[in-house]
Amino acid sequence: MSGSRTPPPASAPDEAAPTRAAGYRPRRTLPFRVEALRQLRRRRTLVMLGLLAAVPWVLVIAFQVGGDPQRDAVPTLVDVATRSALNLTAFALFVSTGFLLVVAVALFCGDTVASEASWSSLRYLLAAPVPRARLLRVKLAVSLAYSAVAMVLLPAMALLAGVVAFGWGPLEIPTGGSVPAGEAMRRMAVVVAYAMVSQLVVAAFAFWLSTVTDAPLGAVGGAVGLVVVSTIVDAVTALGVWREILPTHWQFAWVDALQTDMEWEGMVKGSAISVTYALIFVALAFRHFERKDIVS
Repeated sequence: MSGSRTPPPASAPDEAAPTRAAGYRPRRTLPFRVEALRQLRRRRTLVMLGLLAAVPWVLVIAFQVGGDPQRDAVPTLVDVATRSALNLTAFALFVSTGFLLVVAVALFCGDTVASEASWSSLRYLLAAPVPRARLLRVKLAVSLAYSAVAMVLLPAMALLAGVVAFGWGPLEIPTGGSVPAGEAMRRMAVVVAYAMVSQLVVAAFAFWLSTVTDAPLGAVGGAVGLVVVSTIVDAVTALGVWREILPTHWQFAWVDALQTDMEWEGMVKGSAISVTYALIFVALAFRHFERKDIVS
């Protein structure tokens, strides 16, 4: 009939836009609390935290057996380590910053994604479905949280062990003078905060490696290797100012906070270097993981 019209073809909503299952909320997948509890139950977490808690007591036993340290030609933190709890805390941080704390941060951040791949459980997490970006965000947040716990646990336990063994008192400075206990506690908080920031480059590099490899030990070892190589190169004084951009050049800048007159320049530079590297490596981790073919 001349008056009839052909009806337009029915739209295909299923083809035009993807449908979402009822009740599915990407932001509710893999909650932080669930991932934190999963990581807490792992043996490596408990062993590492236990080791960090035990180190100050080992130092106390060593000083009790060996007696008071003898002063060298160049005064160091070990010369005054037994003067007070604050001095023991400063010494414990000094001997742990270059390796033990690096291993702890590398372990928490380098093992988190690679271990899932080695267990062949990563693809099942993504099939839950957990969005890839959210999975990385949650795992990075949990890893950094445990790294922060490790950074606080060591000086806190050292402070407790120092009070028990050497009593409470001002912070004695190796070169002479002292800082009152109240002021020293505030400075110690600055020291711990800077130690956390300076380890961000290790955390980010380990996390990036964790998205690249399926071998957890490879990611952890790679991050520790970065610190070792950077420390070796930093010893080459012929590099001059180029050493200042190395990840480990400023790792002991927090010692400036324990002087009679507190100095900030080294810690500011070290924080800027560490945060810059960390942002780069975290961006690389997200970029690589979004394009990675997950087969394990």
